Formats: sequence, C-alpha cells, structure tokens
Amino acid sequence: MTGLKNNNLTDKEIVNKIITEGKTELFGLLFKRYFPKVNDKCYSFFKDKQKSEEFANDILTKAFEKLESFKGMSSFSSWLYSITYNTVIDYLRKKKQLHYPNWNQENELPEIIDESSTEISEISYENLMVVFEKIHAEEKALLMMKYQDSLSIREIAVSLSTSEDAVKMRLKRARTRVVYLYFKMFGNE
Repeated sequence: MTGLKNNNLTDKEIVNKIITEGKTELFGLLFKRYFPKVNDKCYSFFKDKQKSEEFANDILTKAFEKLESFKGMSSFSSWLYSITYNTVIDYLRKKKQLHYPNWNQENELPEIIDESSTEISEISYENLMVVFEKIHAEEKALLMMKYQDSLSIREIAVSLSTSEDAVKMRLKRARTRVVYLYFKMFGNE
C-alpha cells in the first residue's frame, strides 16, 4: 500500500521528501518516470541504443547527485531536461570539437531567406529528421526544447544559463537554418 501511495506523489513532493526526510529510495520513482524520456532524448542525438541508455543512466545519476540544487523554480522535468541537453551537448562538443560560434561562422546562412512561407511544423517528420542531422547539436537541442518539450523561452534560457534574448535569437537562427536546408535538400516537396 505504501508503494502505491508514493506513486501518487508529484515530482516536487518526491524531491522534497528525498531532501528533507532523507528518503533517497523515492528517487526510484523519478527514475522510472523519466528514464524512458531521457533515453529517447539521448537517442535522438546519438542514434545508438546502448550509448543512449548509458547516457540516460549517467544523467539520472547526475540528477540525483544534484538534487539539492533543484529549487522548484521550474518543473522537475524541465530541470532534468536541461541536465540532459547540457550533458549531451558537452559530450558532442568535446567529441566533435564543435564550438558553436566557430561552427556557425563556417556554416553561414545566406543573407536573404524567406522563411515566412514555411513553418517547421509544416515540414514532414521524415524530412525534418534528415535536416536535423545537418544542423549543430545546440540548434537541434534548442528546437527540441521549444517544439518537442514545449518549454518557454524563459525555461530554455534558465536551462542553458543564458538570456531570453539570446535564446530568441538562436531559435530564430536555428529555424531559419532548418528552413534553408529543407529547401536546399528537398525543394518544394
């Protein structure tokens, strides 16, 4: 009966009980709730089942270790996803030595792109996934946070430790790059 009662707790209630009452065993509930989602996010970057599972385990372990830094200013899932995205991006930066400002300069967009007629949501999923493999991991993460996870500009800014204006500018650039690459690769399908 106690297990069932604990299943009804919200994420914040579980975190509070872990921090204030030392009930660390309750983290298993958060692990069960979020492992599949974190694993899916990792898989969207790595396309490797084993690596994704390893990263998801590592990320959830890191979240447990940092649990006291969760202040409840955003949802637990937003906080966890920020750890997920930052961990994955840091890994990809080191592995591929992708420093975003340098990459962005080397992959400059043309001055004039008419993106007004196409919205990302109008692009077929299959083609969008092909285009996503061509953009920088940071742009992909931004777009996923905004459109897949439905995070607000403020939540994204907090997650990435940057300003809301920077997030808006980078999101616009990422959307523009997706539209540009879509038309370059698929024309007016």
